[in-house]
This record gives sequence, C-alpha cells and structure tokens, in this order.
Amino acid sequence: MQVTVQAPAKINLTLDVVGVRADGYHLLESVMQTVDCCDTLSVRPAPAGQILLDVQGASVGPVEKNTVYRAAKRFFEHTGVAGGVDIRLEKRIPQQAGMGGGSADAAAALRALDALYGTRLPLPVLQQLGLQVGADVPFCVVGGTAFVTGIGEQVRMLPALPDCYIVVAQPPEGVSTATAYQALDAAPIMNRPHHPLFLQALQQGDLKVLCQGAANVFEEALDVPGVTAVRRCMDAFAPLCAQMTGSGSAVFAVFSDSAAAQRCLAALQKTWPDSFLCRPCELPPVSCRL
Repeated sequence: MQVTVQAPAKINLTLDVVGVRADGYHLLESVMQTVDCCDTLSVRPAPAGQILLDVQGASVGPVEKNTVYRAAKRFFEHTGVAGGVDIRLEKRIPQQAGMGGGSADAAAALRALDALYGTRLPLPVLQQLGLQVGADVPFCVVGGTAFVTGIGEQVRMLPALPDCYIVVAQPPEGVSTATAYQALDAAPIMNRPHHPLFLQALQQGDLKVLCQGAANVFEEALDVPGVTAVRRCMDAFAPLCAQMTGSGSAVFAVFSDSAAAQRCLAALQKTWPDSFLCRPCELPPVSCRL
C-alpha cells in the first residue's frame, strides 16, 4: 500500500510573543492559517527498523536531522509497530520563509504513518508526538484556521478565514529562528496584534476588519531590507494587510479582489521570482491506494 499526504504551508495572520517560560521557551499567541502551497509526502512499508527518506526539490541537510525522519522515529517509538517506512518527499514550500515547511512535513509524516499502519492514533496523541519535533507541528496536524498559544501545543480551532487571495513573496535573505528570537528579546515592540478585534471580526466573517487586527512582532524586531522592499511593493496595490509570516523572511498580502492580487503578483515577480498566489485551505485528506 502507498499513502500520500499533501502538507500545506502555513502563514501567521497574527503573531505575538507574550512571555518566556523558566526553561527558556517563548510563549506565543498566533492565529495560523494553512494555505494551498503544499509539499507532497508519499510512504510505503519498509523492513522493520528502516526509515528511508528521499527528498526532491530542495536540499534539506542530513537525513537524521530532517523533521520527517524525526517524526517517523517518534511514531515507531511510541506505537511499537514492527515495521519501517520508505518516504518520498517533494518540496514546494519555500525554506527559511516562516511558512512552516518542516513542520508541515513532520505532521504529514505522522498522519501518513498512522494511515499506513492503521494505528488510529487520536489527534491529541499525534499533536503531542509532533510537539517533540517542532512547535508548529501540533497546528499542522489539524490545519485550517486556529488560535495557537503556549509554545505551540495549545491549538483552538476557529471559524474558517473568509475566502481571499494571498500573495506571497520571499526576499533572498533568510532568517534563522534563533536569530529572530534574539532580536525580539532585545527590541522594544510597539505594534502588536489586536487579538480581540481580529477574533471578533473572524466570527463575523469580516475580512477587512480582521486584517486591521493583524500584526507580527518579529517584523518590527528584525531589520531585513528585503522584507521592507517587498512590503513597499505590496502596499502599492492596497492590500487589506501585508506582513511577514513567522520569523521570516516570506511576506504575504491579503486581497479580497483577484485582479488586484494578480497585478501585485506580476509586479513582485519582476524583482522576486519566489513569489506566488495561494488561497486559504483546510487540511487535505490522506490518500491511500494498494
């Protein structure tokens, strides 16, 4: 049997850091949204004890450090399944973009293995296994629209984001997560998300108002010239909001009008070829075939 799972990227419609735990982990408040830019992960059974991983479309470093490998290892350790897995991963989500590609892939691996071996693990168990791989994995296990708090382990599902067009551009500068948190800890932050406004507008399905409550504290803390330049280009097309996602460096702009989004995309692609148009999405179902 082969199991195939689409692993959608995420954007942070809001992102705030509200504290630091005694162990040094930062406490977050973020509205996350999956979008239809997806990696594809396919798995087949392999001899017991083997975790084979073939990655196409990107260089991801040593296999043992890959989030997919680590998620598969945790699955077998937790379940005690006497089997292995042969995994093919096709990468499309930009790297070092703040779009959760590694987390999405880890979540897809857990869901795929659960289907391949029929373990029927409850979602909270899959999320807990995922948290041991990365802070965004618990959200990526469920996808859609959610308010994520704690260090990423608390995921509260929200009403779906109103339909819209999301233009994404990634400048050439990457941002490491460690560097982003160091900059945030040292910077005074003036512009934080307005979560009460955002969440109320989401309940009412008011895309324009909820965008008024959007913000990302990392964008203010970091000085990334490419992010500033992308934002300037996007703002010329009057999006409902535009901001960096995650700890960067991808920037997204939200539009209610398809034509305006297409004009913005065309302008961005002249300077930043890693630009694309996507839409909000729910988590795609797992596909199985003999």
